[in-house]
Amino acid sequence: MFIYDDELESFRRRVKEFAEKEIAPEAERLDREGIFARENLKKMAREGLMGVIIPKEWGGMGLDYRHYVVAIEEISKACSSTGVLMAVHNSVATYPIYRWGSERLKEKYLKDLATGRKLGAFALTEPQAGSDASAVRTRAVKEGDHYVLNGNKVFITAGNEADVVLVFATTDPKKGRDGMLILAVEKGTEGFTYGTIEDKMGMRASTTAELVFDNVEVPEENILASEGEGFQMGLAILDGGRIGIGAQAVGIAQAALDESIKYVNERIQFGKPLRKFQATQWMLAEASTRIDASRLLVHHAATLKDMGLPFSRAASEAKYFASETARIVTNYAVQLHGGYGYLTGSKVERLYRDAKVTEIYEGTSEIQKIVIAHDLLRKK
Repeated sequence: MFIYDDELESFRRRVKEFAEKEIAPEAERLDREGIFARENLKKMAREGLMGVIIPKEWGGMGLDYRHYVVAIEEISKACSSTGVLMAVHNSVATYPIYRWGSERLKEKYLKDLATGRKLGAFALTEPQAGSDASAVRTRAVKEGDHYVLNGNKVFITAGNEADVVLVFATTDPKKGRDGMLILAVEKGTEGFTYGTIEDKMGMRASTTAELVFDNVEVPEENILASEGEGFQMGLAILDGGRIGIGAQAVGIAQAALDESIKYVNERIQFGKPLRKFQATQWMLAEASTRIDASRLLVHHAATLKDMGLPFSRAASEAKYFASETARIVTNYAVQLHGGYGYLTGSKVERLYRDAKVTEIYEGTSEIQKIVIAHDLLRKK
């Protein structure tokens, strides 16, 4: 069992009770019908959970990253889709504006985002650029006091629902990393439309959209990272986001383990409960050990970030191991439930589908290994 101090444990229990009462009851229906979890976002906004790590003067809760990952875990246990919406909004949309945005940009968007009146998203991935962020081809050409944006993005979480999207672009593809910048683009801006809304295996209460930019005029004041700064800032944004996805994966795995424990205590086979079989016990033991280790990795990364220390490798380790754990533990959960676990509408079936994408978004597991190895091998 992971032990928190009294204040953090009180916060965890508050979020847990909220999630079980307000989020969990609708999770299966939202997933089954593919309904965007808009009402859940409104409920979380009322609880302050759309601005956990933003100072109170900007409308947030003024808490640290450890509180944030605790909240992500508890929300994700109740509904994985809602967990990723909360994670993206907090860590890769709202926090970067607070951390790096100009006072003008903060005045324009931060309070509305931190209070949940507006929803944020982050757009990096393109048809030819995902893991290779330097291959981005969306163009941002300076014209007077604004930039003209052309290109398209794919696989953007809540991209079609967000009010403000941080868009990763280049002033000139030939410049590579030196041409990268990040712009805040508002929903409804002329020329900003949506293409394909993906039909996904999991996370079905969260939309994944294609964004299309056709001569979209973005005011110069909406720059988050100017030309030449965008690439490194983008990587820094993803580092913070990976901690949240690690926490989400822990929540998914913990929910699967909780369901499995309940089931094996009730299910009788060969005249005795499933819990009596060694094969069952070994699955539960490995699941519990992996979850505890994953949670420790996530909190280690969050603590380093809170202390202002380098945390990139720790974030990648947490995200890599926790997402792998979510896949393994949900697989065990389906296996332990047998035929019941394979049925549509089973909670563990939903968790199994949701778990896989944690190994893909915010940087694949392969990318995390590259980040980890690079840090280990670089000259000290």
